[in-house]
Amino acid sequence: MNSSRLPGKILADIAGQPMLTRVYVRASRARTLDEVIFATTTDASDDPVAEYCTLSGIPLMRGSQFDVLDRYYQAAKESKADVVVRITADCPLIDAELIDDVVKTVISDQSSVNSEFNFAANRLPPPWGRTYPIGLDVEACTFKVLEKAWKDAKEPQQREHVMPYFYEGVKLITERRTLQTGTSPRGFRIALLNHVTDFGDYRWTVDTPEDLDFVRQVYSRFDGRDDFTWKEVLELVHNEPQLMEVNAGVQHKTLKDVDERAMKKIKRKT
Repeated sequence: MNSSRLPGKILADIAGQPMLTRVYVRASRARTLDEVIFATTTDASDDPVAEYCTLSGIPLMRGSQFDVLDRYYQAAKESKADVVVRITADCPLIDAELIDDVVKTVISDQSSVNSEFNFAANRLPPPWGRTYPIGLDVEACTFKVLEKAWKDAKEPQQREHVMPYFYEGVKLITERRTLQTGTSPRGFRIALLNHVTDFGDYRWTVDTPEDLDFVRQVYSRFDGRDDFTWKEVLELVHNEPQLMEVNAGVQHKTLKDVDERAMKKIKRKT
């Protein structure tokens, strides 16, 4: 609820439902996921979120406001997860098929952990890249490596952005057009999934009022449906290119953008 650019955004209405519900329902359609948990903070500002989740039957846990890695770890530990998937609550166009693609890269089937990769994603920050629109971001890792990151990660961006500890410094090799792989200096085996056509500059996440307006217009085009795919959205914005102009001027945050409140917390701890 304390978003710096759009306070209260996760409960903002999108075609009659809060954004939180939109993300939860769309993520829950992924076949590789056994459970979707909303991991919010213990800060009083997030009490309305906790109340809404409780009333709506959305699984919930509460944890640190700024140490998001700890929040993820505690949620994963409590749910006894073998594989942990990170999806942010400001991505109401998240796609279940893309979630499955990333998760299947980490697991060989729905019950056993593949020894080939510890971590997979469909986007990585510069200097690497992304080919899927901003707002379709999926990251997945085994619980074993998440626990290691939780124990060892010290830097603010590692704690706030959850999974940079895995891929920092990795050199990726292109094995085929849709997959790059590599091993990070810390020994984590990384996979980056790419789309054949690069749509990485398309902005489908919600950080600002302009973003929210864009997503509301997208939902309005589907006449109440919420099961549309990302490729249907892609077709929509290509047919109506003026939609892309709604939030074209918004600057995307990077790993270097760390909440100053988190920095103060970490400094006090050290």
